[in-house]
Amino acid sequence: MPGKRQTPTVRLRRLAAELRSLRALSGLTRETVVERTGINAATLYRIEHGRVRPQTRTLRTLLDLYGVDQDQQAELVSLLRDARQRGWLHAYQSELPEHYTTYIGFEGEAHSVWNYESLFVPGLLQTEDYARAVIRGGLPHASRDEVERRVEVRMERQAVLRNDNPLNLWSIVDEAALRRQVGGAAVMQAQLRYLMEVSELPHVTLQVIPFDVGAHAGMPGSFVFMQFAEASIPDVIYIDSMAGELFLEEEGDVRRYRLIFEHLRAVAASPDASRSLIVPLIAET
Repeated sequence: MPGKRQTPTVRLRRLAAELRSLRALSGLTRETVVERTGINAATLYRIEHGRVRPQTRTLRTLLDLYGVDQDQQAELVSLLRDARQRGWLHAYQSELPEHYTTYIGFEGEAHSVWNYESLFVPGLLQTEDYARAVIRGGLPHASRDEVERRVEVRMERQAVLRNDNPLNLWSIVDEAALRRQVGGAAVMQAQLRYLMEVSELPHVTLQVIPFDVGAHAGMPGSFVFMQFAEASIPDVIYIDSMAGELFLEEEGDVRRYRLIFEHLRAVAASPDASRSLIVPLIAET
């Protein structure tokens, strides 16, 4: 039986970044650390890249070697403890692809998310029936139970918009996604009505790119741009495609997708005009 996966979290990524920085400041190479601590070289690499959660004693061994004071040690041990917390996703983790659970973990800890979708209503704004139709269509070989579990996860994800410290969501959707009859007329009409409702939330911005805009920078595909409250945690770009899922963190990639989103924001209808665009679509459905 395969071992349990350890899905990276934002806190784990921050801890990994802190450890890389502290080692660099101490002037020690990874080989020297391995020699002085006896920690396996592969294990140290995985710790420094957020691939595995270190044991508390391992973390303290590294911090002692790097000459970290007790106050900072306590902060980093606390960060490790937080990274081990099991949230609602744990119940589904064995049933979902690793990239998807990683994405959900990041989404749950992000301060803001910019989401461009060309073919679908964004997952955080989907109704249950629309989500069921999308998942069933996208996973034609999935069993009914598998589809329903995926729907449950998608609905659970939406709690980030309703909690005490809600996610700031800026969604840009191509008009094509709103005209596609996913699940039939009744399902689509309910979905469009829900978009009108949720777009009134103060932390949700919804824009639609009308057909008459013509060609635009988002046509090659959808993406999600995630940003975090702490400056030490880098922005992340998530791309889900037929070729697989990608997480991009390199500065050049982040800059490129930021510019693309800003272009899409400029060519899309304003939030008020976007709602006005949706109203006749409801009547037509």
